[in-house]
Amino acid sequence: MSDATRDQIKTSLLKLIQQFVQELQPGRLARQSLDLSTRLERDLGLDSLSRVELLLRVNRHFGIELGESALTDVESCGDLLELVMQAEPAESQQKPVSLSVSSDNNDDTLSAPDHAETLNEMLAWHAEHHPERLHCLLYEEEAQNPVEIRYETLYHGAFSVAQGLLAEGIGPGRKVALMLPTGRDYLYSFFGILLAGAVPVPIYPPTRPSQLEDHLQRHSRLLDNAKVSMLITIPAAMRPAQLLKAQVPSLSRIATADDLHKPDYTAPLPQPAPDDTAFLQYTSGSTGQPKGVILTHRHLLANIRAMGMAIEPTPEDVFVSWLPLYHDMGLIGAWLGSLYYGIPLVLMSPLAFLANPLRWLRVISEHRGSLSAAPNFAYELILKHLQDEDLEGLDLSSWRGAFNGAEPVSPRTLRRFAERLEPAGLRPDALKPVYGLAEAAVGLAFPPPGRGPLIDRIDSERMTRTGEAVPAADDVDHVIELPACGQPLPGYEIRVVDDSGRELPERQQGRVQFQGPSATDGYFDNPEATAGLCDGPWRDTGDLGYLAGGDLYLSARVKDMIIRGGRNLY
Repeated sequence: MSDATRDQIKTSLLKLIQQFVQELQPGRLARQSLDLSTRLERDLGLDSLSRVELLLRVNRHFGIELGESALTDVESCGDLLELVMQAEPAESQQKPVSLSVSSDNNDDTLSAPDHAETLNEMLAWHAEHHPERLHCLLYEEEAQNPVEIRYETLYHGAFSVAQGLLAEGIGPGRKVALMLPTGRDYLYSFFGILLAGAVPVPIYPPTRPSQLEDHLQRHSRLLDNAKVSMLITIPAAMRPAQLLKAQVPSLSRIATADDLHKPDYTAPLPQPAPDDTAFLQYTSGSTGQPKGVILTHRHLLANIRAMGMAIEPTPEDVFVSWLPLYHDMGLIGAWLGSLYYGIPLVLMSPLAFLANPLRWLRVISEHRGSLSAAPNFAYELILKHLQDEDLEGLDLSSWRGAFNGAEPVSPRTLRRFAERLEPAGLRPDALKPVYGLAEAAVGLAFPPPGRGPLIDRIDSERMTRTGEAVPAADDVDHVIELPACGQPLPGYEIRVVDDSGRELPERQQGRVQFQGPSATDGYFDNPEATAGLCDGPWRDTGDLGYLAGGDLYLSARVKDMIIRGGRNLY
């Protein structure tokens, strides 16, 4: 490439970055110049989501498709220029191989371990009954074609890690923190910890190498609260992680997944009991007091089975997920749920989605995905960047369950997404707002099969004044729309109470509480938070909402409400 061409691309890129920063922070660049040495975060103040938006604009402007490395490795404008210079045009890049993953298994019935009492038994059952059955198609970093992981592959990889843990004295009850990106190492390590009888503690990995030390320090309180004995992480984190030992007295070993594979070590595997802790799901930690939700094997299997009754999985189902495996929605809902029912899982990393959100839709189309889930922001990100030409060749007719949860669901997003993707075959009733929380394992309320979004139009003035969710008349101006988040899963109950704990009638706003077979017993080593969670057999969700016609409607978080002049303001 000639110097003149490089200079043209450089000028165009810097102009694009300048315009983008000006939109976000008017006047910022008046105080500094912009050149190739300018750092995106330190000099321009671009956080992770801003970098995602910038990357998508660069892709569209230059007609390229930058991979995950653009999110993880780029620190300066010069780094971004080098990636742009090396990128091939988007249309010339190899498309994912279309594999009919459901037919690959040649099985016309669902095979689920109904009698399994632990996650260990669940995996062992699949590995014994159909070892060659496809469990997962894994899209690894920058890879166009996925890696096939079968049940015997997952079991043998986990068994090898378990032997490594047992060889180092990490056995029943010991806590092992897992700070790995989505990939084979994560899958093998998570189940390897379980097979060793130990307790996984998933934490999210750093996005960029430059954040490693700060990232680890911010997790020190969480790791100390969990009393972790070992941290399994990426090779780049090995040295900075040594600093944690001074802040986490229980931490005796830091290792990579490769360090732990011991295929020749053959210690007998422990057999956990159903009420033993399966893993700790932390809901906070880098800020505030860490809260590790205690989830037993019994809790997890009960919740997975209840969600199955609501979703009604079939042999033709394929689950597509980019959700992080350190979060309950991705870990339990997508991965463990698919594993339990023998549904093929097509798995991408969160960074693959953020680098190119439309890839999510392409993968669903290519693999005939029928189930997939995401927070509301992901659907909005698709809407923001989807162009008419992106719909060409896209077939979403197989997508029957587009679950929207983990954050407030927008009725406007639901309507716009259904309308925008209808030309690609997406059915409106595929969109399903759901509700769950880590304290219930993951799922708590799902809509009935075959029903699309149900939107409630209520008088916002009345709600603010009295807490009543009164349907708004057509001529009322002060209206708020709230989507139904579903009905309680089989075996679960939801109620709404006032501040004194008195149960409220339908359409009266109050605190949302639940009980059911996966309700946690509390937070690990945090009696104060546990006391605030438990109300006899009921668990407080921290959300405000109301019930109507059997459906749950959420209005706000308790902590986001203030009372002024007798009015509830959110």
